[in-house]
Amino acid sequence: MKSARSGKAIAPFTRYQKFVVGMLAFLQFSVILDFMLLSPLGAFLMPRLGISARQFGLVVSAYAFSASVSGILAAGFADRFDRKRLLLFFYAGFVLGTVLCGVATSYGFLLGARIVTGLFGGVIGSISMAIVADLFPLKTRGRVMGFVQSAFSASQVMGIPVGLFLANHFGWHAPFLMVAGVATTVGIVIALRLKPVTGHLVAAHGRHPLRHLLRTATNRRYLIGFSATMLVATGGFMLQPFASTFSVNNLGVPLATLPMVYMVTGLAAMAAGPLIGRFSDSFGKYRTLMLATLAGCVMVGWYTGLGRSPLWLVIVANCLMFVTISGRQVCTMALISAVPALPDRGAYMSISSSMQQLAGGVSSFVAGLIVVQTPSGRLDHYHALGWVVVSAMLLTLAMMSNVNRLAHHADPEPAAIGKARPPEATAVFASGERGVSGTS
Repeated sequence: MKSARSGKAIAPFTRYQKFVVGMLAFLQFSVILDFMLLSPLGAFLMPRLGISARQFGLVVSAYAFSASVSGILAAGFADRFDRKRLLLFFYAGFVLGTVLCGVATSYGFLLGARIVTGLFGGVIGSISMAIVADLFPLKTRGRVMGFVQSAFSASQVMGIPVGLFLANHFGWHAPFLMVAGVATTVGIVIALRLKPVTGHLVAAHGRHPLRHLLRTATNRRYLIGFSATMLVATGGFMLQPFASTFSVNNLGVPLATLPMVYMVTGLAAMAAGPLIGRFSDSFGKYRTLMLATLAGCVMVGWYTGLGRSPLWLVIVANCLMFVTISGRQVCTMALISAVPALPDRGAYMSISSSMQQLAGGVSSFVAGLIVVQTPSGRLDHYHALGWVVVSAMLLTLAMMSNVNRLAHHADPEPAAIGKARPPEATAVFASGERGVSGTS
């Protein structure tokens, strides 16, 4: 594929680059799967542990809350260590928390295990994004984000059905132990094959963690990226909690058919992520974001107003809507990753991840205030919720124009894959897509 402006072909990834992308995608898959597994397992563990719906809701939200807190706490230290070692430390803690979930025998035990899992798992995504930004220039970052983003869809397509199968045959502990086993294998591969990522350490030397956190959190240029990140999270967190209820009670999808709808939707989004990422590297990330946003606004506005519909139409609508959502996430994450300077990248990503978790919780709460479920089970005001999401999408697009401008004036070209950036290079911040690439 060629760049839209320069006409020059985008270089293919090397074997090691492909390993890094695949490793990060699989790592994200395991973390996301652990987070997503709990909700469908509620029907199994609630009667086993004798907990109420309110207690189960607290167990679910404990992960997001602790992940938000840990993102802030880790931000001051995120740029003081080799990113590989930091990743392995938090991934080991995540595995430990997942094992504790797999052996929990009481409500208090499970709640504590979810807090531990969130404290460690909530930082992994930000470290992964920092590694992507460190090792891949902005001109190829769309492809990387596309593959990593496909992990979200893969967890929906493969992970949840497998988890429910294990829960049905071996009990609700089994899916957590499965995730822990897979994650342990991934951790060993990372330890053996991932090279140190240390290019940021020269500039980070001697900085006080608290001052580093405060300086990054209050940087006026970074505040734009934080705000855009929070708005990007709004759409999914508003629509997703009520999506299955809307599908069954408003659209008329049989409950037994719902897993098939989600599987087909996940496959479509999983296939679209890498393609959209590659297209954004050639056509331009912000221009691709504009197309995905406009298409997404049309789909959300139409879909949330649907009544009883044939199954094929529901599947097509879901696929198109989630493909646009995936496209928006790929482009926004690629651009946002280019905002921070190299010495601040780990702290920036940690704060950004924390803000995203916080925005997700607030969005879900606001959505619950808008949507009303009637005695028949039908959801009222879901269409109004859709227009709120459309407004947030358009506002995000406007804010991302500033992020796009910052990305092209602040993103340094990464050091060679797996090698530390030499001291003299830390002060050189070339534009990520100017010159040869010419994209966006």
